[in-house]
Amino acid sequence: MESNTTPKKINRSLVRGLEILRCFKPGMDLLGNGEISEKTKLPPSTVSRLTQTLVLSGFLEHSEEHSAYRLAPTVLSLGHAYKMGLRELKLAEPLMRKASEKYKLNVGLAIADRMEMVYLESVRYTKNIALRTVVTGQRVPIERTSLGMAWIATLKPDMRKKLMAELKSQKLKNWTQIEDDIHTAIESIVKNGYCIASWLPEIFAISTPLTLLNGQQASLNFSAPADSDLSKVINDYAPHLLHLKDMIESAFTTNLKAT
Repeated sequence: MESNTTPKKINRSLVRGLEILRCFKPGMDLLGNGEISEKTKLPPSTVSRLTQTLVLSGFLEHSEEHSAYRLAPTVLSLGHAYKMGLRELKLAEPLMRKASEKYKLNVGLAIADRMEMVYLESVRYTKNIALRTVVTGQRVPIERTSLGMAWIATLKPDMRKKLMAELKSQKLKNWTQIEDDIHTAIESIVKNGYCIASWLPEIFAISTPLTLLNGQQASLNFSAPADSDLSKVINDYAPHLLHLKDMIESAFTTNLKAT
């Protein structure tokens, strides 16, 4: 949804067009103008004009059969260009993969985008096919995952307060419990350097904040099947997660000194 506080110097048509592209998520491969209008809160006439523009510019494709739109390959190429150009991934991915193979756990690196965490990299170890669905670019809730909670812990008090207010305004189910879990996670980050969560019933994860080359905060995690002994995993693997974080951030520092 377009912000009511959009600065005057920003091109409003461009902002609206980007909001339309944001509507397309996994499971939403085809969207009609009506659906897009409902999701963006933009007038149908505006949506119609912008979707046509996005088709002409190569960012959307129109399906005459369904009278709807889908993302065009251009969007995929942009994502690929972003990933290939991110120095952090070139430095972190080999270390993440080595850790995944050594400890037999999934390793993920994610960054915040609005109310979600987006995976920059995901190294899957588990043999359980049901769990091999987390891929680069996938989004997970910021308020329910250890990745999100670890990131929230890095926010300055005023920014954290604003985020919590925004989350509360969404009237999320079980918000009181979610809020308590976030505060518990923040306390754990401060005390131990990591936090835990079991967002999905089949897995739980341990996460820690990690600073990228540009100073932006991300989150690094280990995840494992929920039938594992939680206390044993924490005792065995939390130190390894923190060690991996140190190794990655050290690689970042070395890279900065070399450039």
